[in-house]
Amino acid sequence: MKSVQAKPTKPPQTAKPDLVAAEIRPGQSIELLKELHILTREGKLNQDSRRKLKQVYHLYGFIEKLLLELPNSDKGLTLADHGAGKSYLGFIIYDLFLNAANTKRLGHIYGIETRAELVQKSRELATRLGFKGMSFLNLSVAESAQSADLPPQIDIVTALHACDTATDDAIAFGLQKRAKYMVLVPCCQAEVAAHLRNNRGLAVAKTPLAELWRHPLHTRELGSQITNVLRCLFLEASGYQVTVTELVGWEHSMKNELILAKYTGAKKTSAANHLTEVLMQFGLEELLQTRFKLI
Repeated sequence: MKSVQAKPTKPPQTAKPDLVAAEIRPGQSIELLKELHILTREGKLNQDSRRKLKQVYHLYGFIEKLLLELPNSDKGLTLADHGAGKSYLGFIIYDLFLNAANTKRLGHIYGIETRAELVQKSRELATRLGFKGMSFLNLSVAESAQSADLPPQIDIVTALHACDTATDDAIAFGLQKRAKYMVLVPCCQAEVAAHLRNNRGLAVAKTPLAELWRHPLHTRELGSQITNVLRCLFLEASGYQVTVTELVGWEHSMKNELILAKYTGAKKTSAANHLTEVLMQFGLEELLQTRFKLI
């Protein structure tokens, strides 16, 4: 019987040096990209890291447009990133937009994260890179609204894949801090689904629409959809112009809905009315006094 030799495992494909240079923006910190594992220790790209870099640039493109709309003042711009994790987004924004080697814009980025070990690692990396305009706080989104370590006003609030009600806490934070812009990519959501599930029996007796959430799977999916609709109406009723789009190319997550909110000061009465009507239609009116309380 002939022995079958296993085929050797192919090493990860690595981009040629000239291709790496073509995909990295001028003046960008190579050391940062290595620390974020976008580049290998040898300063090269493989297939996975190239996809990651593409995703980061794609999201940065949305935020850069907002940053450019902010006036260039002596105080500098401020950005708070909620659920920052390893602070990929914060570091990339700082490096491309605020790093002294690339721009003369002033500003400060706050990374807010509940996991102490990630906060410490981010602090150490910022120190090594000389990114003096970055701070990292070991706080929940809700706690950050009361923290003296944050200024009373924040220009841009971001929350990417902040779980469950953390996105709602980020919206509340943005309203309190009078944010000019909010950039939200909601993640898993259970609060509204729980309310729908608890009121299912009563709802079925009132309206055939309750069939939309009679089954547990539908309850979860509908709860997530309704939540994001309610968030958009709440933002519009609070004086924000809202755009909902998709993070095209965000292959690693099914949660790729992007909510962009720009403060205009024009509180839409129709949005407030529709918010109330939707909540009442689905038996969620108690949230008018808590999560979606209008001021």
